[in-house]
Amino acid sequence: MKTIIRLLYGAGFLFAGIAHFTRSKGFEAIVPGFLPFKRAIVAISGVIEVLYGVFLLLNRGTSFVTKTMPAFLTAVFPANVFMAAKRIPLGDRKLPAWLLWGRLPLQWLLIKGVKKIDS
Repeated sequence: MKTIIRLLYGAGFLFAGIAHFTRSKGFEAIVPGFLPFKRAIVAISGVIEVLYGVFLLLNRGTSFVTKTMPAFLTAVFPANVFMAAKRIPLGDRKLPAWLLWGRLPLQWLLIKGVKKIDS
């Protein structure tokens, strides 16, 4: 089960990290307005997500990932709150408010699930 969770996280983070570069405008839109350097924030978080994905898929650096991922997911949480509050579309899709707000608790489930990767 640990391997399946690690691979799911790895694929998810790799996919999301790549999307930071292929759909950067959408990611820049959810960076809260009070933060400068939106493009840099999106690029840096994208690189981190790609690295997490690769490390998890290759089963290398897993301990590093599981120790740092909760802080990373906490750091990007305000972008998800901003997205819900401003009803920012996900790519080309305008999602209902209940779904935008409903996905926020999933971030905390991801943080809790990280422990299952390296246990």
